[in-house]
Amino acid sequence: MRVMLPGAALLGLVLGVAAAPAPTSPARAPATAPTARAQALPGLSASVQAALAGVPDDVQVGVWVQDLTTGRVLETLTPGTTFIPASTIKLLTGAAVLLDRQGLEGWWSAELTVPAAQAGQARVKALTLRGSGDPTLTVRDGAYSLRTLARQAHSRGVREVGELRLDDGSWQAGSWEDAVIGVPMTALRLAEWYDDPPATAAEARTRLASALAAELRAAGIRVLRDAPGVAEPTRLYVPPARQDDQGNPLPPDPVIPAGQRPEVGVAGVRSASARDVLYATERPSDNLRAEELLATLAPRRGGSLPLALKREGALLAGAGVNLTGAVLADGSGLSRENRLTPRTLGSLLKVMHDLPYPLSARPGEARAPGTLYAARQNVFAEMLPQAGTGETGWRQDGRGGTLARRLLDSGLDVRAKTGTLPGVSALAGYVTGTSGHTLAFALLMNGPEDTPILTLRAVQDRAVQALAAVH
Repeated sequence: MRVMLPGAALLGLVLGVAAAPAPTSPARAPATAPTARAQALPGLSASVQAALAGVPDDVQVGVWVQDLTTGRVLETLTPGTTFIPASTIKLLTGAAVLLDRQGLEGWWSAELTVPAAQAGQARVKALTLRGSGDPTLTVRDGAYSLRTLARQAHSRGVREVGELRLDDGSWQAGSWEDAVIGVPMTALRLAEWYDDPPATAAEARTRLASALAAELRAAGIRVLRDAPGVAEPTRLYVPPARQDDQGNPLPPDPVIPAGQRPEVGVAGVRSASARDVLYATERPSDNLRAEELLATLAPRRGGSLPLALKREGALLAGAGVNLTGAVLADGSGLSRENRLTPRTLGSLLKVMHDLPYPLSARPGEARAPGTLYAARQNVFAEMLPQAGTGETGWRQDGRGGTLARRLLDSGLDVRAKTGTLPGVSALAGYVTGTSGHTLAFALLMNGPEDTPILTLRAVQDRAVQALAAVH
């Protein structure tokens, strides 16, 4: 399945997996011509060329290097060619979530609602759980939890519930089942599922309802039926026409009958910022969390993988990312259907460097992008692995993440995302050059599936050292 988006930055949305040992450019309409004179793109410096000399002959290489202080593109090699990006696709996933949440000021939420006609009553026909579909809602830990919701409902007078309902009836969880990750993404999720995700949407519903029922009972609320029902759909109420005694039209009755009103909230919680889950996704390159984050972009009604990808593309294009030639198939990069160009990754890195999304800021405070980055306050840059930290551990969940053991003792400040599949290796992120300027770089390499990945990684590390020394 392939859906093309119209506009200046064309984005292909692909559902499914295909064996694609080497990248190919998907069919697409031409991008809109730029309105301003574009910089003539340079080639490679002698130092970077020498660093890339160790790449096997049957491996295709793409390079993009841009000075984010001056805006000038410094080095390129096949910048418009599409490559399988592997996990560097997570850069797009994380960026889209930040754009959707408007930095760290946004949050996700969950609530319990009851039929409007039963608001304020101790016994209610149904209690409905509604949420954002994010992976940070817990059963009992902290404020953003089912336990907090249950205690709030009890404090507001709820004592007996006839049925538990879940607001997920129109969600297309199965649209993720054909993706490489193979785990259904449901409209409501629990953080505790990370180590043992439900195999099916039906299992997810049963486990969620069981956890909610247990917390309600612990809070002192009787639950008569554990089997989860489906939430009543929200319907637009249209008041009937009215006339006076002479047949003249009257304004609509402003009072909505209780049976026609939307459900009323009896409990509500909101999450912390997305910072921690982004760190836990990008630094160790966590595939499941990446797909869970992508799922939060899907609409609550009729949500699906294609619609999540469409929203991702719209968010990125709206921020100014050049998506010409890009094909998105998932949020993790496991699919070999994904395609990105070096230019797209470079464009993304520049956009996210320039956005005013700080880790912390006082009200009304604004700092220039370069100042934020140097102070390690750029949210996007700080969620990336930092090279050379030296940490060990199979989870790779420290500050260094997947770069902890790379570029050791290089003296370079590198924050970048790795990407690896059979025959695919990529590295894209930021490095501070000898000029003191922040450089955005993207190195993409695609070859036969038996290509030695460690060789490609070593070449990438030498290339980063070379470009930092030159610039």
